[in-house]
Amino acid sequence: IVVRPWSSFGWMTNMQDYVLTVPLFPAFAYCLSLLCFRLLWRFLMHTPALESTPASPKVPSHTPYLLIGGGTASFAAARSIRARDPGAKVLIVTDEPDLPYMRPPLSKELWFSDDPSVTETLRFKQWNGKERSIYFQPPSFYINPEDLDSAENGGVAVLTGKKVIHMDVRGNKVKLDDNTEISYDKCLIATGGVPRNLQAIERAGEEVMKRTTLFRKIEDFKSLEKVSRNIKSITIIGGGFLGSELACALGRRSTDSGLEVIQMYPEKGNMGKVLPEYLSNWTTEKVKKEGVKIISEALVKSVTCKDDKLEIQLKDGRLVKTDHIVAAVGLEPNVDLAKSAGLEVDSDFGGYRVNAELQARSNIWVAGDAACFYDIRLGRRRVEHHDHAVVSGRLAGENMTGASKPYWHQSMFWSDLGPDVGYEAIGIVDSSLPTVGVFAKATAKDTPKAATEKSGTGIRSESETEDTAVSPVASSTPTPAVEQHKDNYGKGVIFYLRDKVVVGIILWNVFNRMPIARKIIKDGEEHADLNEVAKLFNIHED
Repeated sequence: IVVRPWSSFGWMTNMQDYVLTVPLFPAFAYCLSLLCFRLLWRFLMHTPALESTPASPKVPSHTPYLLIGGGTASFAAARSIRARDPGAKVLIVTDEPDLPYMRPPLSKELWFSDDPSVTETLRFKQWNGKERSIYFQPPSFYINPEDLDSAENGGVAVLTGKKVIHMDVRGNKVKLDDNTEISYDKCLIATGGVPRNLQAIERAGEEVMKRTTLFRKIEDFKSLEKVSRNIKSITIIGGGFLGSELACALGRRSTDSGLEVIQMYPEKGNMGKVLPEYLSNWTTEKVKKEGVKIISEALVKSVTCKDDKLEIQLKDGRLVKTDHIVAAVGLEPNVDLAKSAGLEVDSDFGGYRVNAELQARSNIWVAGDAACFYDIRLGRRRVEHHDHAVVSGRLAGENMTGASKPYWHQSMFWSDLGPDVGYEAIGIVDSSLPTVGVFAKATAKDTPKAATEKSGTGIRSESETEDTAVSPVASSTPTPAVEQHKDNYGKGVIFYLRDKVVVGIILWNVFNRMPIARKIIKDGEEHADLNEVAKLFNIHED
């Protein structure tokens, strides 16, 4: 019979007919096989090739040093490890898309930048006028993860956009969210924390959540910066460090843009949980002068979306309408790995409980916000500030290389309400404790801007923590009476007492004196006259 399998169906008319003198069934089978072959051929030849997607970095199956988390503590640990072990191979795994960066400028200097492209460059001028990047190091500082194994001199690699979801402590390995496994010799957990939210916002629904920022990361800064330029009203809930810094930053912008900036909190004044009442009230007035509308003693009952506005209903009946909410109500330590790793979480302070050397297990350390450590002077604590992340990360890195050093450092923290008012603090600063304040008249050099001009650094703790106090010389200038409450707190020292012993100190517009404050707390002595102690800080000298 004559079989014309292609031309008769019209698929390949340029194919020549051919003749098969075979029985009918075998001929049909033969034609069918040819048909299948030609269909496959046509698919391969005429279907456009699929676009190739970039291959994800090859993840090392083993690393001597594994650092979980890509924040300040991890970077400090990596630098410390490499300093003691120059050939060390260090792998940082972070669920953020960015290389390690410092967080303080996200709520401070970046908002005062004149550069319209600041959200892209992430470069800013410090109060001293010098420019720097938010990133600790440029990309060239790091090596690619796939090159870590073969790196002759070792190095630091960062695996971005990957999350460790399971930890096998006995097997010395972790599992990533793509099921990749990495084994390690030594491991640091520096997972930081996640911003808390208000239950009233969480149960309000998707539309309210879309218009709420939980401020923590670079992407949060970028998002809020863009939002603030396209709305008429923004409300910051929270009167602590972050809330007050953002309120001042956005308040200054409101003068030019017409943006309404509202800050609400349950306390009577800004920083009410930290500052004594008189100083909290003074700070509140300072924030108001920055263009911020303050709503104090505000407890949120519910949040709804109505007529394209967010309506915040307070428990006392007050109603606040706004376009966007920033919830700055604290941080929850990230202890997601505790269950799979079998690590202990502190029931009072949160975070992983560690020993004096920041160890949770024989080859596992914890640093930064997620570490709950024992302070030999002040008891068990958990600290959420930059300086603590730097110092605890550095110490953990040293101990991962065999230093076996205890953590005795009293970390400091600082907050700036713009370039003119700033304070540095150490120890337990809780407004519920008895306080004694000694103040003096401020001069032009008693501002954060002047302090950084003198020191040359905007992230004050990085250089600050290297200093030690050695026999400070007291000022001979007569000291005025304690607690000079004349509503003019230009500069001063506030002592926080527990059982008549100083356990915390705030230096109000007094800079580069932290080693002295650290020594006072470390000594743990009772002081009959804190006026005399205040002389150590030379606050009465011009």
